[in-house]
Amino acid sequence: MALSRYRIRRMVRQAEGYLELGLPAHAARSLDRHRSLVEESGRASYLLGESLREIEHYSEAIGPLEQAIQLLPSDRHIPLALAWCYKRTGRLSQAIEVLERALHSDPLEAILHYNLACYWSLMSDRPRAMRALERALDLDGNYLDLVPYESDFDTIREDPEFQMITSVIV
Repeated sequence: MALSRYRIRRMVRQAEGYLELGLPAHAARSLDRHRSLVEESGRASYLLGESLREIEHYSEAIGPLEQAIQLLPSDRHIPLALAWCYKRTGRLSQAIEVLERALHSDPLEAILHYNLACYWSLMSDRPRAMRALERALDLDGNYLDLVPYESDFDTIREDPEFQMITSVIV
């Protein structure tokens, strides 16, 4: 048991180092070699999923991220990464569900609202997209800088309410 925890801590530190150096493929390979140990640790599962996400292996990243969210339900980084992977594998409804669950635990986290606005926009649910975007901007006005470059909002960009929400009044 103690040896197992030691090996997990060592693997986690190694993976974090690889990610810090911008080497997500190395982190993924390192963690994947010890998959049974990784599955015991929420942090290791998250790092494996995050590494796979960073190298755009979105489908492969989902399993470790789902495991991580079960083991570390209050870590806000995990639902963001998992939703990102769901979106990129055509599972937008699941991406929305993950972010909405995360908002129950952390309703003041602007990035959750912002990403939810993006996903609702992609689903062509204008009212929900507007509410989520407005809430994100209320919580952190810096997200306004991202809106012009966010292609997820193309479906609602011409909407007068969207333009009102995203206009800057001096």
